[in-house]
Amino acid sequence: MEDWKTFLFPYQQIVDELKIKLRGIRAEFVNENRRSPIEFVTGRVKPINSIKEKMQRRYIEESRLKQDMEDIAGLRIICPFIEDIYAVVNLLRQRSDLNILEERDYVHNEKASGYRSYHIVFEYTVQSVDGPTVLLAEIQVRTLAMNFWATVEHSINYKHQGNFPEVLEKRLQNVADTTYKLDEEMSSIRNKLAEYQDDKED
Repeated sequence: MEDWKTFLFPYQQIVDELKIKLRGIRAEFVNENRRSPIEFVTGRVKPINSIKEKMQRRYIEESRLKQDMEDIAGLRIICPFIEDIYAVVNLLRQRSDLNILEERDYVHNEKASGYRSYHIVFEYTVQSVDGPTVLLAEIQVRTLAMNFWATVEHSINYKHQGNFPEVLEKRLQNVADTTYKLDEEMSSIRNKLAEYQDDKED
């Protein structure tokens, strides 16, 4: 790639635009005094070194980069509760500016590592001075607890490149299970409080 800056510019535009739009969803809930299923939104353009490593690992040709690498532009939506993940996914399905191509539910179908999240791959149209360009991007939707586990697990894997004893790998999986049980318990408590409030009002 001769000019990474030019190549990545529209992907940064996707991230910048969608961060504003997705944060706007939360702002709308707050403005209407409704509980928001979105806690916060982050986004990033994949670092060049990470792109090169993935190209090599997935055997992606430079000429096919736009078509074959779906997470160069990535957004992450963090939710308070598990059920909020699916509420957010439904909101995203209704949007006219996202052409959803694929959905992967790793919340109820977690990866072997214990990783949980909901991934959405979509097409997004970027408007530029040379006209519209359609590019791939990805949104990950997860809870605060899932994000904590995934962030720490990623930092460990990045530093050790997954090269650590099986017993420690098993401990990471156990922590993932514990994290999910925490999510389930917090949802249960919230639902019980809602029932209690309804009974009190009656």
